[in-house]
Amino acid sequence: MDDLPQVQRYSTPTMGTPQISKPHVVCVPYPAQGHINPLMQLAKLLHYEGFHITFVNTEFNHNRFVKSHGPDFVKGLPDFKFQTIPDGLPPSDKDATQDIPALSDSIRKTCYGPFKELVMKLNSSHEVPKVSCIIADGVMGFAAKVAKDLGIAEAQFWTASACGFVGYLQYGELVKRGIIPFKDEKFISDDTLDKSLNWISEMKDIRLKDLPTFMRVTSLNDIMFDFLGYEAQNCLRSSSIIINSFQDLDGEALDALRANNPNIYDIGPLHLLGRHFPDKEEGFKLSGSSLWKNDSQCLKWLDKWEASSVVYVNYGSITVMTKHQLNEFAWGLANSKLPFLWITRPDVVMGESSVALAPEFFDEIKDRAYITSWCIQDQVLSHPSVGVFLTHCGWNSTIESISAGVPMICWPFFAEQQTNCRYLNTTWGIGIEINHDVKREDIAELVKEMLKGEKGKEMRQKSLEWKKRAIRTTNRGGSSYNNFYKLINEVFHHNVI
Repeated sequence: MDDLPQVQRYSTPTMGTPQISKPHVVCVPYPAQGHINPLMQLAKLLHYEGFHITFVNTEFNHNRFVKSHGPDFVKGLPDFKFQTIPDGLPPSDKDATQDIPALSDSIRKTCYGPFKELVMKLNSSHEVPKVSCIIADGVMGFAAKVAKDLGIAEAQFWTASACGFVGYLQYGELVKRGIIPFKDEKFISDDTLDKSLNWISEMKDIRLKDLPTFMRVTSLNDIMFDFLGYEAQNCLRSSSIIINSFQDLDGEALDALRANNPNIYDIGPLHLLGRHFPDKEEGFKLSGSSLWKNDSQCLKWLDKWEASSVVYVNYGSITVMTKHQLNEFAWGLANSKLPFLWITRPDVVMGESSVALAPEFFDEIKDRAYITSWCIQDQVLSHPSVGVFLTHCGWNSTIESISAGVPMICWPFFAEQQTNCRYLNTTWGIGIEINHDVKREDIAELVKEMLKGEKGKEMRQKSLEWKKRAIRTTNRGGSSYNNFYKLINEVFHHNVI
């Protein structure tokens, strides 16, 4: 890799003799799967480039890693260590994402002290280098505050989309204009959310319903409205902001953010950038950073299908639905008569610990469906047989699908997924939205249209064009590739040969 930018690399130490001169980066993700994944990807790239890494999970998620992959998973390497802090919630052995409002509230009230103590302990240790930078998740402002209070360089990693970031930054203006809080819950069923917000110049053709959902409140004391509104503004004031996106895709939003903070490094799609670092996984468990156990057999099942013939269905790590919605999805997929790979987490149905579908459903889909609880998604999306992705529009899913050239059927659940969905439909032209009130007839027709119809062919073609752009930006000399090395030089250290 001698044509890489000339950045000082630090050799990996032998066991028990760490090289104290290494730069030491502490990474702190928000404790949910969609935040852990991209920060882990970035951490591994920095590790490959010679950084000592401390990756900080909550005790709850650390235990989930052990449960899913065994104790070896969290042993780490001599220069890539896992540490934990408490999340402040009561102990639980659930194998599921915690209640998001309770988790978010607890994090900002309780995590500053334990994290500061951990960083001070690292800095007083003779076993690891002094901490040179803290990368805090964009919604983990307490970690950035610890960095500032201890005089350590900090950067925040916004793990969602840039357009979603801009959406959260509108919350204060919505209050100023008297749009929120809503007087009562009627806004959910009337046409209030269809209102066009033409005053947001950096978000063309955006409607109230397309902004991140935590603004749908009747009280400004709502935990998630307050948490995301505050954390987004706080992240914007960070010394440096890292975003897993790229200029061609999210340029309008990135430019709007740069107008407020010029120190923005768009380095995505991260998993494509990672192809330049072939040994980045050396010493790590192959199961990635999944909190659930991955099923690798689904890739072999995909091998038997023709190119672009399979529907891939995954609602991400947090989305939940009613039993009725699950059944409508199930029978819509069954009635399409097309092959599908369906990821259904055990906790995908509200209040249920397992998924139960009727025996006649399984009779109907025999020999043309594979249903499992988790997979390594970017590998599935990159498989040639996958022709369309039925998704909740979380940012990791969205950018992985764009990178693989796979169009999307969108069923956004919450947060900035609605914003991503709007951009997929109107700006990027590679998605089509399902009504939230799921009907099996609509699912069956959409799936057939996307795999067999003219609209599907057009979207697949457009998706392949976006894939080319994603590859180009992460190629040597591309903007994301260059921004990654600018990040190393300008934020983490200045040792350039």
